[in-house]
Amino acid sequence: MRLTIEAPYIFTKRNIYYFSRRVPEDLKGHYRSSRIVMSLKTKSLKVARTRSISLSARLEEDWMTLRWRSENDPFQRFLMSRDTIVIAQSKAPLLSEAQSIYLKAKQEGRPKTFNTAVDRCIRCLVGLHGDKPIDTYSRSEANQLRDAFIEKGLSKASIQRNLNVIRAILNFTTRELGLDDIRAFSGIYLGDDPVTEPNKRLPIPANTILEIQNTCHRLDDEARWLIALISDTGMRLSEAVGLVKADIIRDCHTPYIRLREHSWRRLKTRNSERTIPLVGDALWAVKRASDTSSTSFLFPRYCDETTCKGNSASAALNKWLSPRVPSGCVIHSFRHSLRDRLRAVECPPDIIDRIGGWSVTGIGETYGTGYPIEVISDWMKKMVKP
Repeated sequence: MRLTIEAPYIFTKRNIYYFSRRVPEDLKGHYRSSRIVMSLKTKSLKVARTRSISLSARLEEDWMTLRWRSENDPFQRFLMSRDTIVIAQSKAPLLSEAQSIYLKAKQEGRPKTFNTAVDRCIRCLVGLHGDKPIDTYSRSEANQLRDAFIEKGLSKASIQRNLNVIRAILNFTTRELGLDDIRAFSGIYLGDDPVTEPNKRLPIPANTILEIQNTCHRLDDEARWLIALISDTGMRLSEAVGLVKADIIRDCHTPYIRLREHSWRRLKTRNSERTIPLVGDALWAVKRASDTSSTSFLFPRYCDETTCKGNSASAALNKWLSPRVPSGCVIHSFRHSLRDRLRAVECPPDIIDRIGGWSVTGIGETYGTGYPIEVISDWMKKMVKP
């Protein structure tokens, strides 16, 4: 290597000119090495001198900009940060506005807990990173939200549900407004172990169901009618709580429930809308509730035209059931039991699915009008107590 005196910052190596300049001490933190060296790709001194002067001028501009933006610069406080610039340039709505758009479209017919869950997730994100345009949240900020949930002691399943709520809000808003997809909250890493839901609900043994039904007859009140109805229909608690008298068809050879969606109570899936024969203690419970209620609702204690108090009913009924059923069993366990009881009498799986409102498989299952109510009723009669 031979230094060249005729021009600054130039040296030759194997007759090729190179540019070399030392990085100032106050700017070394911005570079991977203390000296910038690059080939000028020429053997001509005149060309090398011209290129060297151009590179030096560009370096001086870069260094001036870096010094201008340094923390020690007296004018730093007047500069806009990169985040501020990005936010100012964004055309997307604020997170709080996206929340309003989402709730306006989705909250009708939903329980109060739906709004509560949305509000809780949004408050957590805004508390950490502020109320910003939805397309300006970064992956790093999403990970910090995950870490905040972990510090609060939330399980992986709970963290996943909270992130799913935020992602649902973002996805819905971007589709409604025609914005680009937002991926910052997609695929957040929660550890190598798979996210697991709480332990599966256990079915209630058949002999225990009989004991509970006998107790329901003895106590004979609204809460016990509700339990008895669920015990021999396998209905979801919210489905039973939201029933009105018009849903009950009694003046026929085979009494049944016409389960349908109402403004005060949504159904979980499309298959949830179904016809359920009334047999055993379910028929007794419906008669007692219908004859006793002074309103159009079957269980007015837990439901009216504006509110379906599924959570209140769940807490009260599970508290009463707890000492009477095995550990791990709750009101929803009657639904698991129904499937086992129907299996025990060799009821066909597709009939079981239709009774419980579970998904049916196969294109053929969507053809026709389904089984006659009398056929379904006969299978349900086989499972109830003599």
